[in-house]
Amino acid sequence: MIESLLDHGLKLGADFVEVFREESRQASMVYKDSKVESVTAGTDFGFGIRLIRGSQVLYVDSSMEDAEHLKGAMSSLVSAYGWDAKTDAFFHADGAQNFNDQHPVTKAPHLVGQQPKLEWCKRADVAARGLGDRIQQVTVGATDKCQQVLIANTEGVWVEDSRTRCRFNINATAGDGNELAMGSETPGAMAGMEFFENLDIEALAISAAERSLRMLEAGYIDGGKMPVVIGPAFGGVIFHEACGHPLETEAHRKNASPFVGKIGEAIAQPCLTAIDDGLMAGSWGSVNVDDEGMPTQKTTLIENGVLVNLLSDRVGAMELDLPRTGSGRRESYRYAPVSRMRNTYIAAGQDSFDDMVSSTGDGLYAKVLGGGSVNPATGEFNFSVQEGYRIRDGKVAEPVRGATLIGKGHEIMPEISMVGPDLDLAAGMCGASSGSVPVTVGQPSIKVDDILVGGR
Repeated sequence: MIESLLDHGLKLGADFVEVFREESRQASMVYKDSKVESVTAGTDFGFGIRLIRGSQVLYVDSSMEDAEHLKGAMSSLVSAYGWDAKTDAFFHADGAQNFNDQHPVTKAPHLVGQQPKLEWCKRADVAARGLGDRIQQVTVGATDKCQQVLIANTEGVWVEDSRTRCRFNINATAGDGNELAMGSETPGAMAGMEFFENLDIEALAISAAERSLRMLEAGYIDGGKMPVVIGPAFGGVIFHEACGHPLETEAHRKNASPFVGKIGEAIAQPCLTAIDDGLMAGSWGSVNVDDEGMPTQKTTLIENGVLVNLLSDRVGAMELDLPRTGSGRRESYRYAPVSRMRNTYIAAGQDSFDDMVSSTGDGLYAKVLGGGSVNPATGEFNFSVQEGYRIRDGKVAEPVRGATLIGKGHEIMPEISMVGPDLDLAAGMCGASSGSVPVTVGQPSIKVDDILVGGR
């Protein structure tokens, strides 16, 4: 059937045709206010067919597994764009390609079921609430997703892959009648139910609850430009949003990046090296092959401050004359793939945390970042600080809340003057033109010499 779809696409006039077949099962439980709020499970199935002619890309998706229906949809779309048919075109697959599975699953979620999640959620709820009556709300979630994909194209690619991911979410809200503060922990991995079994659930819950209590007692910060030390793990979300997206070919081919034309130029200080790595075994953002069927790889984006690579998919690599990096990704069969990040992080450096703080003088220690927003075309961003502390006279002082980091990615990069050895990673979801995909962000502790901090 898939061979006939590829053959039909060529006869319609396409230079390249790709079929993406997906069947995904997702199951989740949410435990709130010490009771089950929801339990959901479902299966999604469908085909996505991409046709490329020159620089023009057409895309068809359908949940119907019917060759004639899919061919009809392809014909209707192509007809609207006036492509010339190729009556002599024909395709035949060469057979499946093999790859080394970097993410073996010990316990498949669909064989274990949802019941064990209830016990894990209860344990987290009890541990967080054990810190006292000021913990007013605890919400715990456990989710697993198993995605089976088949990717075939007219260049002979035929790849099948199984992707299983699990994630645990703990949100604790502390209150004193007048104010509220929240702390969270959200680990995730490309793994089966063994991921949940290996978590220190009580420690995660206590960490989230203690953070909410510390911030509840904190005063508000006065804003202004100042040096900031940013903590490891989710601190890397700034690089991901403000610099990672502008280093994807999807942005460059639209001239929507401040880094257009700067490969080979210094865009940061020599202490900074940044990497996007799809090969990290078991990591939340990893893939064996990307959603175009290309084996993943480790890609150095910035080396000792110099921009050396972009993240590319097929279309971006073709238009910009760059090598592909195995970075074509999509949320599901409903989306055509584009260049996207996988596990993106600032590499470990050699500067100690104490030296960063002592050299800061007066500033802010943003230990844990929260949510935010960014304009990928300009790199403008703002991110809230979930846990922050004033730095006074070169020492970490009182906790503060209400801080927001504001700036532009290409302007902040040269301001990073120190990079620590304490690299850590954090799971997240990234939304862009090809939907929402699992990504990992990360960094060690870093010092930014000058950045605008928003306050109350």
